Amino acid sequence: MARAASEAEVAPATLVAARLTEVQAHCARAEDARHGANQLSQGAQRAPTHEDCEDGWQRVAAIVATAEDSARAATRIAAELDHASAPHTRAKRAAQRAEVAARAARLLVEDRNHAYTFHADPAFSFGEGWYVAAAARLCGISTQIEPGPAQAAVERFLRDAGLGPRIVPYRPRPRANKALPDLIARAFADDPRGAQRSLRSSFLGEAPIPRAVEELGDRVLASEPAKKVLVWVRRGTHHAGRNSTHAEVGALCRCALDQGLVPILMGDVLGAEPPPRAIDMTMFYRDPPFDGRDTRRAQLQLFEHLRRAHGVLGQVGVTTAGMDGPALMGLPTMYLTEVSNVRMRRWVGTVPGYEEVVRADGYLERIGHTLSRWKQRSDEEGSS
Repeated sequence: MARAASEAEVAPATLVAARLTEVQAHCARAEDARHGANQLSQGAQRAPTHEDCEDGWQRVAAIVATAEDSARAATRIAAELDHASAPHTRAKRAAQRAEVAARAARLLVEDRNHAYTFHADPAFSFGEGWYVAAAARLCGISTQIEPGPAQAAVERFLRDAGLGPRIVPYRPRPRANKALPDLIARAFADDPRGAQRSLRSSFLGEAPIPRAVEELGDRVLASEPAKKVLVWVRRGTHHAGRNSTHAEVGALCRCALDQGLVPILMGDVLGAEPPPRAIDMTMFYRDPPFDGRDTRRAQLQLFEHLRRAHGVLGQVGVTTAGMDGPALMGLPTMYLTEVSNVRMRRWVGTVPGYEEVVRADGYLERIGHTLSRWKQRSDEEGSS
């Protein structure tokens, strides 16, 4: 209505009022656009896939353009008013507010943080770090390290893995890590064995596994010559409903024993007496040499040593990111879940040996068949 009045033949006082109203309306639009762009940008950064993130930011850019269009219009219309008049003063203030809003909106786009965060806080999921490092290696993403007690250890791991050039200074509002499994899945889909070789070379390094790492496995398992399977235990406070139950851990151990495999408990403390014949290696990472600056590489080296020297054929357990480091390195993996995991099922069929097991009728029988297949393949490889 204000624009229509400004373009019509009206009394001078009406024209001034219409132009002032139009400037104030453009100011309101610019400020509203800045607020909307800010809200949408936060949602875009938390998007579950790379495409969703980019689509969200394209919409943010369109909203920012609206703020800038209104700021320019407000400045132009205010300049047309009599500079000595009270309406001009009010219009000028409104135009300045519009310009401030437009600049703030543009900064949202210019200051966008493209990095993914490697969380150094010990309370955060340790396994998330495998996703960040693997995506940096396979997809070239930038990573920033969250300040915290383990910051030096994280940086040491990334630099030892050849990922120093991917590290950028820490800034607020990074991309959401939930998109990383999808990026990793795409890299594996293009070249499964090549991606696996790349990660093994990067994460394990070229040097021999340190003797201090080997000694833990040797000390615990040297008297047990049978082939083995890792049974993971989850006892976290985050999504506690996903935690392992003693009954299910016992059932998994029986599945292993039925196939002539020795179960090795990994991960968190079970909180009860271990099932019969199960070997307890939970919380091994609390002791040297796994509690220092080399903790991440040392953990992967331990799993590699267990596979090479102690007949570990694979791993099974509830959905826990702690399993995913060894899985990316080639250790056959079955993860259990109540319903299909939207985030991690992207690895099924792309990451070699990675399987999802939904708790449905017969799921323990399926696990038993898979363990039997692992053992048969190992026997065949050994005889050849």
